[in-house]
Amino acid sequence: MTPNDFMNRAISLALKGKGWTNPNPLVGAVIVRDGKIIAEGYHHKYGELHAERDALKNAADNGVDVKGATIYVTLEPCCHQGKQPPCTQAIIDSGIKRVVIGSHDPNPLVSGKGAALLREKGIEVEEDFMREECDAINPVFFHYITTKRPYVILKYAMTMDGQTATSSGKSQWITGEKARANVHKTRAEVMAVMCGIGTVLKDDPLLNVRAMDNGQWTMDNVRQPVRVVLDSDLRIPLESQLVKSANSHVIANEAKQTSCGRVVVFCAEDADSGKKCELERCGIEVIVCPLITQISSAKKLLDLDFVMKTLGERGIDSVLVESGGRLNASLLFSQKNLVNEVHLYIAPKIFGNNGGDIFNPVRGLGVDCPDEAVMFGKPEVEVFGDDLLLKYSIKN
Repeated sequence: MTPNDFMNRAISLALKGKGWTNPNPLVGAVIVRDGKIIAEGYHHKYGELHAERDALKNAADNGVDVKGATIYVTLEPCCHQGKQPPCTQAIIDSGIKRVVIGSHDPNPLVSGKGAALLREKGIEVEEDFMREECDAINPVFFHYITTKRPYVILKYAMTMDGQTATSSGKSQWITGEKARANVHKTRAEVMAVMCGIGTVLKDDPLLNVRAMDNGQWTMDNVRQPVRVVLDSDLRIPLESQLVKSANSHVIANEAKQTSCGRVVVFCAEDADSGKKCELERCGIEVIVCPLITQISSAKKLLDLDFVMKTLGERGIDSVLVESGGRLNASLLFSQKNLVNEVHLYIAPKIFGNNGGDIFNPVRGLGVDCPDEAVMFGKPEVEVFGDDLLLKYSIKN
């Protein structure tokens, strides 16, 4: 095996923690001697062993001596006390003599300090090894740790002619089962799912993870995301699925018991105080949000930067937005662009339009000139059944 093979193995291990380590990063580690992996580990879950300590535990459990060995780790080892003790100290105590690091850790508590401490203790350190590949697994962590705001993924599905619903407003279903199952996979990987009140009133969604018996997650072990609703006037019905499932976090669905995450609703200061109390009694956290200056609509526009800042302060590092075109447009255009990534599903269908409302994925706001557009990079392309998924990341 080559050094690249060792780091690629560490990356594949790190990805096993996807959906569980947030708001911590995905990290994998392998310990090598004489060209062979003698132990390995990864960060399984937030609050549990970090990758380096997990690899050392793997070695100890198997009676493997790591003195003089090399450890490949996808992210700079931490050197501070958090939920877990510093990994640098574990490496020093183990007798490992060489550390190969992929990504730099932008966390101010770690950045550069972990590698420097290892060098001070006489350990050989190589940095930036396969850095691009290692960086690619942690865009959420890098964004969150540097901005204190969640990484925002905008997801929508449309037909070949760009429609998100028929002219009568019907949208279930645009894509097939495989594409919809992948959306549930994405929900399981983020910490929150967000929609606007229009989506709640139209579709009565649960916004939870379902149909995840795919080998990686099952409905018994999946972590449900926080469900966030933007509702300036608190129009959310008390009989909606979101409200009914908020307190118990369990709701009957298709003759099954389905787990659900907690519900957070953002509203305007002048929203009905009585309704606010009713929602709180149902187990919903209601947060009063300032409004921004109205741009082209008579509707109240919640300050979305405040929303993201508040979610970040609550430890939410990632948000999947599944909503209508107006909220999508607000996230892209009403203030600064708050979107980091777009997941665009395209179904091999044409709805056309009967002269009724046109349902586009981004509505109500936009730019005047093409050079003012929000720019994204080259997409990743995936196919689910007959449906196409294009993943775009923001162009910095």
